[in-house]
Amino acid sequence: MHRAEAKATNRVEEKLYGKFGGDVFTVQHCADKTLTLWLHRSRLIEVLQFLKPQFPMLYDLFGIDERTRTHRDGQPASDFTVVYHLLSLDRNEDMRIKVAVQESDADLPTAIGVWPNANWYEREVWDMFGVTFAGHPSLFRILLPPTWEGHALRKDHPARATEMGEFEMGPERVAREQEALRFRPEDWGMQQSNNDNEYMFLNLGPNHPSVHGVFRIALQLDGEVIVDSVPDIGYHHRGAEKMAERQTWHTYIPYTDRIDYLGGVMNNFAYVQSVEILAGIVVPDRARVIRIMLAELFRISSHLVFYGTFVQDIGQMSPVFYMFADRERLFGIIEAITGGRMHPAWFRIGGVAQDLPNGWERLVREFIDSMPARLDHYDKMSMQNKMLKQRTVGIGTYSQQEAIDWGVTGPGLRATGSDWDIRKKRPYGGYDQFEFEVPTANNGDCYDRAKLRIEEMRESLKIIRQCLDNMPEGPYKSDHPSTTPPPKERTMEDIETLIHHFLNVSWGPVIPAGEASVMIEATKGLNSYHLVSDGGTGSYRTRIRTPSFPHLQQIPLISNGLMIPDLIAIIASIDFVMADVDR
Repeated sequence: MHRAEAKATNRVEEKLYGKFGGDVFTVQHCADKTLTLWLHRSRLIEVLQFLKPQFPMLYDLFGIDERTRTHRDGQPASDFTVVYHLLSLDRNEDMRIKVAVQESDADLPTAIGVWPNANWYEREVWDMFGVTFAGHPSLFRILLPPTWEGHALRKDHPARATEMGEFEMGPERVAREQEALRFRPEDWGMQQSNNDNEYMFLNLGPNHPSVHGVFRIALQLDGEVIVDSVPDIGYHHRGAEKMAERQTWHTYIPYTDRIDYLGGVMNNFAYVQSVEILAGIVVPDRARVIRIMLAELFRISSHLVFYGTFVQDIGQMSPVFYMFADRERLFGIIEAITGGRMHPAWFRIGGVAQDLPNGWERLVREFIDSMPARLDHYDKMSMQNKMLKQRTVGIGTYSQQEAIDWGVTGPGLRATGSDWDIRKKRPYGGYDQFEFEVPTANNGDCYDRAKLRIEEMRESLKIIRQCLDNMPEGPYKSDHPSTTPPPKERTMEDIETLIHHFLNVSWGPVIPAGEASVMIEATKGLNSYHLVSDGGTGSYRTRIRTPSFPHLQQIPLISNGLMIPDLIAIIASIDFVMADVDR
């Protein structure tokens, strides 16, 4: 950590120091090598406005409670830190801006005028940490109930129910909770009427088959035309980031499976790579290829669920049964390899849990040989259906610039013509060794978003075939001392490894102090775990950036002015799960 000097490490830094002066910023060195600059809150908005052309996407915005952190390495005095993670797609570059606030004066100006998707992120920071944002139009709870007391990600807030008082639901509490649920259109930024119309209001969800989980959208209607739509999330919030603070580095792995619960080990991928950067672990080649093969199998599994439910929401009832049959065949392979199906929690710090079993090649080859013809059949059955095209072509469109402004990634971004796939742009885990294409489309509508996911399944099959034909020999786990747990067969050979195994599983490895995150191309877009280690056996702060969270925030932009059946098609085309939104 040091004061920024005239000598910058890249062009953007040089421009920044030339505009504002090097003494405005403090540089923090992070384990993932991402440029991280601290500045005073009085300069925040003008710096963000200056950076917007260089970093068009606000990738993430989150808070850190610094009050009990020991290893801060000369960072500015801070009770709470608000982090702005910026992303440039053109230059393939990241940057973090950090701002320190004190508990007695935890207030920052809103960044909504710079990036519209800052809205939900700022609400989450207020909900979880109590930091307010001056000028925010609707700063109220987003993940926790409106009657919740306190801010859950503060270090002084209990992490377990057993640490809280006895729960009571007497008549007064019931009345208060019911009153908090009362729908008042004005609170949602809606109008009861205008000079010509008296509007109708409709709740879609939180329990409705077309919203794919406990998700609610409050609709302001003029007849069947949507005048305004306000997404309401938080019904599936489980405190995944809070739970990370009470688990060891190793025992948190199964919790990651439940974020995008259709992505399986894909969730492990981002987490373990961030831990490995902090610990300096090099993963063996065999483990890297096994990880990629399992991740792509789960990409196909997730996309099959999307495919079946997408066409079902549009009105076709039978395709989902065909696609779920293929998913069951795929789960049979995953179960044979990992012992689990949907949530095997199979990746480990330093590698994977076990080596591949005998006969895995035959199972995988039979599946990837049969799937192309199945996908061709589904294309004729579903995507070429005239009714489906009428319901989806030209519906829910957005431009590439709008996608970037709202933090849209994955197929949702590639449907606007961008070829941004982090497996190609910033290969992680060994993807640079594989040949595959990045499908793109240009219309940015419901149909293109679906079409791209289908093409992605074909590309995943190519990657899996390369894994099958070129699987390296060697260990399936690193021999680094922080690898958890050590290979089990060695625990039967010497007492030192057995003790090491016991300590790393029960207490967890001690990970050096620092910060790191690794982006991965998850099934629904970019996913990352920003991990803060304080030099202990568990995470000090775990920030889970999921793709579904910003994707739902964009719904009003692409649905207002359309009709309710169009909204159903839009929701289906986004491909989200609420655990990925609420965490």
